Amino acid sequence: MKIAIVTDWLTNYGGAESVISAFHDLFPDAPVYTTMYRPKNVRELGKLKDVRTTWLNKLPIKHQWLLGQMPTAIEMMDLDEFDIVLSSCHSVSKGVITKPSTLHVCYCHTPMRYAWESWDFETRLKKFPSILHPLIRKQIAKIREWDYCAAQRVDKYIANSTYTGNQIQKYYKRDSDVIYPPVHTEKFKPLKNPSEKYYFSIGRLIPYKKFDLIVETFNQLGLPLKIAGTGPDFNKIRKMAKKNVEILGHVDDKILVELYANSKALLFPQIEDAGIVPLEAMASGRPVIALNRGGSLDTMIENKTGVFFNEQTVESLSDAIYKFEKMDFDPKFIRKHAESFDVEIFKQKISDYIGREWNMFSK
Repeated sequence: MKIAIVTDWLTNYGGAESVISAFHDLFPDAPVYTTMYRPKNVRELGKLKDVRTTWLNKLPIKHQWLLGQMPTAIEMMDLDEFDIVLSSCHSVSKGVITKPSTLHVCYCHTPMRYAWESWDFETRLKKFPSILHPLIRKQIAKIREWDYCAAQRVDKYIANSTYTGNQIQKYYKRDSDVIYPPVHTEKFKPLKNPSEKYYFSIGRLIPYKKFDLIVETFNQLGLPLKIAGTGPDFNKIRKMAKKNVEILGHVDDKILVELYANSKALLFPQIEDAGIVPLEAMASGRPVIALNRGGSLDTMIENKTGVFFNEQTVESLSDAIYKFEKMDFDPKFIRKHAESFDVEIFKQKISDYIGREWNMFSK
C-alpha cells in the first residue's frame, strides 16, 4: 500500500496536529500534503520527512485570509500515485480529488465550523474590518456549497467523537466510525498527596470556552480558582475576577502538569467536539466538572471520573460544584480510565481500521 497523509494546514500546533504526528509515526514513509507549512510554529511535530505544500505556501499571508483560495489549492494536489489517502480534516483537506481505485479515509475533527455554525462564523467575522463583512458572507455561502460537495468524495469517515459523528451526519449526510483522538497520558501523573486547594481551568480565552461563566460562578462561591491560558478575552476575564480567582496567563508544560495534579477538579463548561483537556486532567488522577454535551459524554463516567451539569448558567454550574464537594473520587480509577485514550491505543485503532477498510475496498 502506498499511503499519503493530507491535512488542512500546518501553521500552529493543536489537536489536529497531534493526530498528524500519530499518523506519521504509523506511516513514516508517507508524504504529508498540506496547503501551508510553517515549521517554526509546529516544532512539536519534529522533523517531518516529506512535506508537500501548495502554491499558497509561498504567500506571506496568514491562512485565515486565504480560505477562499484553499478549495482550489486542495483540488490541485496530485495524489494519483497513492493507494490510500488519509486526511486529518477540520476544514478543506477532505476535498482532495482521488482516483476511483484510491481509498480516502478522512479523520474528521469537525465539519467546517465557520461554514455551518453561525456562532462560530459571527465570532470569526469580528476579526475582520466591517467593510469586508458583506464580501466574506458571500464567500462563506460559496464555501458551504463546496464543502458539502467535497464531503461526498470521502470513502470512509472516522469521527473524533460521537458528537462529531452526529454533526457529520447532519451536515454531510454521511455515516462515520468513532475513534477518539490521542492523549499523551505519559506526560501526566497523579500525586500521592495532591494539595486540592483550588479548582482549575485551562484553554484559549475566547467567548465559546465560557471562562466568563466560570469566573462569575466562583466570584459568587468565593472558592479558590486558577485559570491558565491567553486569548482575546484575557483582559476581560482578568477584570472580572475577584481575589479568589487567579488568572495565570500562559504556563509552560512543566507547570501545567503540576497545576493539573494539584487541583481539586478541572472545570470544562464549553461544548467541544472532542476535548483533550479533560483527559489530561483525568490522566493526572483529577476529576472533571463538565457540561453534559459534546465530546465529554464519550470520555467521562458520571460520578466516577467527575460530574456533569446541564446548562451554561451560574446556577447549574454551582449546583454541580455543591454536589462535587460532597463526593469522593478514586485517582487510580480516573487515571486508568484516561489510559484507554492513550496515543498508542489510538495508533493501534487507526492501523487496524486502515488495514480492515483497505482489505474490503481492494477486493
